[in-house]
Amino acid sequence: MVRLTADRRGKLEKTGSMQDCLLGLLYGTKAGRMLVKPLAAPQISKMGAWLLDTRASSCLVPLFIRSHSIPMEDFAKVRYRSFNDFFTRKLAEGARGVAPEPEVFVSPCDGRLCVYKVDEACSFVVKHTRYTVESLLKNRRLAGRFAGGYAWVFRLCVDDYHRYCYVDDGVVSKQRRIAGVLHTVNPVANDVYPIYKENAREYCLLKTEHFKTVLQMEVGAMFVGRIENVPGERAVRRGEEKGHFAFGGSTVIVLTQKKAVLPDGDLLRYTKSGVETKVRLGEQVGIQWGDRKKTAGS
Repeated sequence: MVRLTADRRGKLEKTGSMQDCLLGLLYGTKAGRMLVKPLAAPQISKMGAWLLDTRASSCLVPLFIRSHSIPMEDFAKVRYRSFNDFFTRKLAEGARGVAPEPEVFVSPCDGRLCVYKVDEACSFVVKHTRYTVESLLKNRRLAGRFAGGYAWVFRLCVDDYHRYCYVDDGVVSKQRRIAGVLHTVNPVANDVYPIYKENAREYCLLKTEHFKTVLQMEVGAMFVGRIENVPGERAVRRGEEKGHFAFGGSTVIVLTQKKAVLPDGDLLRYTKSGVETKVRLGEQVGIQWGDRKKTAGS
């Protein structure tokens, strides 16, 4: 299975892996879908998490680094006690910068981004699957606050940095958790299951200084049973760590309100063409609505 991915310089790259082929067989065939239900059960992810927390699992780290060409110079130099210890590794000081301009809306994580317009009926379409914000949040009243805004879907692959941050200064609410199963977040699964309204997830509201109220949601995925967020209602700063995922691919979804953020032009064009754009934690992905500064790629 081959897909197109873009970078911020406009370069298109064909991407595909053995994992993509395997997931294509799992979700794209009748026999494969019979295996999905037990594999997507949270109990399987808990078992996998236990194995990857063992000291013996650290032997997988060198192979994983080589096979995914991970630039380890970007990360703090420590001895990893388990595979999950490596997977939740922290960046080296100065390895990422968070755009300081107050009008700039930044990416909360590394990943592959698509941006969808939320219509006035509070729904948006990912590929051929229509989602309502209500089904995503299980809360009709809260969903209505994001009518006419944007849904930002950041898909993290196994080789991405799996910690994420707050997008602006503000006051954060408590975390709200929604129970569910754990399908893969690979696009092949979205053709068969409405993964973002079936998977386990949790979210908070951030009353920001520059972008109205932003909702940030973390979605678990196959073999990612743990979403570990820093708890508590409090004041936070742009770029402050919000939490991290345990092993596997996963997704961060951000909802912004109407006339709060204008997404960068390249992101909207590529999303319309069905292409994900690679972004990095802290880089510009939009600007404050009404700001005269041009968006990137416009």
